[in-house]
Formats: sequence, C-alpha cells, structure tokens
Amino acid sequence: MPRVLRLCLLAFSILFSIGALSLAAQAPDNSTAALREIHADGEKILTEAQIATLTGMQIGSQVGRNDLQSGADKLVASGLFAKVGYNFQTKGEGVNVTFHVEESPRIPAYFDNIPWFGDSELADAIRKKLPFFDGTLPEGGAVIDQAADAVNELLASHGLKVSLEHQILANPIGEGNVQSFHIEGAALKIAKLEFSDPSLMGSKAVQQHLAEILGKPYSRMTIDLFLTEQIRPIYQQLGFLRAKLGPPEVRLTSNPGEKLPDQIPVFVPITPGAIYRWKSSQWSGNTVVSSITLDNFIGLKPGDVGNGMQLEAGWDRIREEYGHHGYLDVRLETEAQFDEQAHTVSYRVNIQEGVPYKFGKMVITGLSPAGERRILQVWTMTAGEIFDKAKYEELLTNLETHPAKVFGELPLHYENVGHWLQTEATPGTVDVLLDFK
Repeated sequence: MPRVLRLCLLAFSILFSIGALSLAAQAPDNSTAALREIHADGEKILTEAQIATLTGMQIGSQVGRNDLQSGADKLVASGLFAKVGYNFQTKGEGVNVTFHVEESPRIPAYFDNIPWFGDSELADAIRKKLPFFDGTLPEGGAVIDQAADAVNELLASHGLKVSLEHQILANPIGEGNVQSFHIEGAALKIAKLEFSDPSLMGSKAVQQHLAEILGKPYSRMTIDLFLTEQIRPIYQQLGFLRAKLGPPEVRLTSNPGEKLPDQIPVFVPITPGAIYRWKSSQWSGNTVVSSITLDNFIGLKPGDVGNGMQLEAGWDRIREEYGHHGYLDVRLETEAQFDEQAHTVSYRVNIQEGVPYKFGKMVITGLSPAGERRILQVWTMTAGEIFDKAKYEELLTNLETHPAKVFGELPLHYENVGHWLQTEATPGTVDVLLDFK
C-alpha cells in the first residue's frame, strides 16, 4: 500500500475516533442510516458539489461506516487530493458527512502528437468524463486514466487505430512538468515548418536549425522545444520580450478517420509584440555582492534595448560570482515589470544568498593512485577554505577537454568523468566527488 494512502487511512481512523455523535459510537459497524448531506471544506479549484460526485455516494442512500470510508478512498484514488479526512454527524435518522480536503498540485495537460484534433476538441472530450477539467491534471491518480479513456474513445469514434500513452515530462514552453498524452502507431513526419513572421523564413540561421527537425517524427514536444531553444532567443535578443510563439497548428485537408499523409505541414503563428527598452533593476537580499556590482553584471543601461538573452547571461554571471565566494545555494527570484505605454522593462530581483560553504574533501574513484596524486597536486583548495566553484569548474574543463594539463604524460584512459558536489549544511562543508569511467 502506498505510503500516502496509508497516511490518509490513518487520518481517517483518527477522525473516526473523535466526535460524540459518530455513527460508530451509536450503532454496530454494519448499521446504516440515510445520507442527508455531503459537505466539503478546504477546496480551492473544485466545488463542493464536484467533490460530492467524486465520492460516488448518493443523497438519500443508506450508508454505513464502510460506505463513508469508500467515498474517502475514491477521493484519494482520484489523485486530485493530497490529503483527505472526514467526519460525520447523525441527525435524526440520517447522517451528514463532511470531507476535509487539500487539493493536489496540478500540471498542464499536453497533447503531443494527435494532429487530427485541436486542443479544444480534446479538452471537450475529456470534459464529458471529467466535467471539472480545466486544462490541468494531477501527476497521478484515476483521473489521468479517465482522461486517457476519453481521448481513446474520441480516436476510436473516428476509426483511428492507435494506442494512447501518457507520462510526465518537462514543460517545453515553461517551468515545471506537463501530463503528456502521446499516441503510438502513426508513422507521421514533420514535412515543413512555416511561420507567420516572414523574416524568419529568410533567416539562414533559422533554416539551418530547421534541418534538425524536418523529417523527424511529428511531435508537438519537438516543435515546442525548437521554438523555445532556437526561435525565442532571436526575439529575446531584439527586445521582443513578450513575443508570443504558437501554439503550432497542423493544417490538414483530410478529416479525422481518413488516412493522413505521411508528411505533416506545421504552421506557427507569431506575434512579436513591442520592443522593450531597459529601465532599471531593484535588488534586495544581497549582502555579499553590492547592487552596483550586480548592475554591472547585467550590463544594460537605461534606454538600451532590453536584450533578454543578455539578461539571462547576467543572472548566470551573478550566480557564478556567488559561487566564487562559496554560496552554492544562492537563488534569484526575478520579477519583470513592464510599462506598456513607455515600452520599458525593469526588474525586481530578490537574492536568497544562503550560507557560504567551505571545502571538505575530494573523493576520487576509477583512477590509479598515480592519477589521483596528479589531481590532488593541481587542486589548490585546502580543507576549511571557502569553496570557489570557479576552480572546481576549471578542473572539470581540464579533465574533459585538456587532460594533459592535469596528468601530463601519465597514460590514462577514461571516457567521461562523473562529478558531484556533496554539501552538508551543518557544518557548512562541500565535498567534491569525481568518478572516472
């Protein structure tokens, strides 16, 4: 039994044990009473009525302890709730139950390679089974299978003989993960990728990158990653910080159920929006690095084009600077503030510095004793010294691309070097782990 379910069932048993008016305290376990009311509290996305429906219990039906437990179990099994508890009261000859819930985090539903239908059609099909579906789903639970069943039924109703799979993947167009639905059994390829912005079609760089995905299996994930990694930087660099790319559209003349061409044409609508210019940055939480130095790492002056790629590089330089001083857990919380009238952008940046780490020890595996001695000779940090991440990265670069700088003429044969930094918040030390294979 999964640990989460065991904890939920434990919570149920505790809630059963309290309340002077509990059904169990008044009657044997096999006794029943008419269910009068179903209530819920703690809900944020779902409504009380939707939660009542998910329990599978009907108002007016005869229920006992097992029925109430079953209703709670269904809520847990749905995957929509991180925590579920309940209590109940007898009222006359009936019983009222209240479910205390904490909803699970949800992630976007993502339809990867189902070109016969638009996202809205697929969402409508899911809502026939799950009326509360809002484009998001939990990471696990019965509702995922129910959503997949709904899509399968839509595919089957149009004579499409394919197999639908689902899995959690990294979001190709944002933070976090997505619940991806992917079909097997359709040998479709990306024939061409066209953009509404004609300047992209004339770009040699874009055309070179297009060769990386043309002819590959049709996949929204592949296309979205291409847009994020190859096309978005073009707009970011020019100051189009709010450019909208996609979603990609499949433009087919065939109807669902008809045999699709092996080659799928894809069109990407693009709305560049306005060019934003740099206004200012506001820093908070920084004690180790001054605000003036942080501004210099960004390298933008008021009135400059708000180069989004330069901003990203600036955030990285700031992290590197903190790593140089042993702050390995530093976090930057960046919040862009757009002035739509002046077309300027400023940033509020809160820096959570963490604590500085000191070097502990180096652990090397997969090398001969002679090889280990060479590494320890070029490693200049001593135990107790403030850890400098720049020196660590320099060592890795030499091991991977210039091994002679470390080993000289010592004959060594390895294909790659596994590397980790093992931190201990108490007493604030970091060990370097190197594994040669």
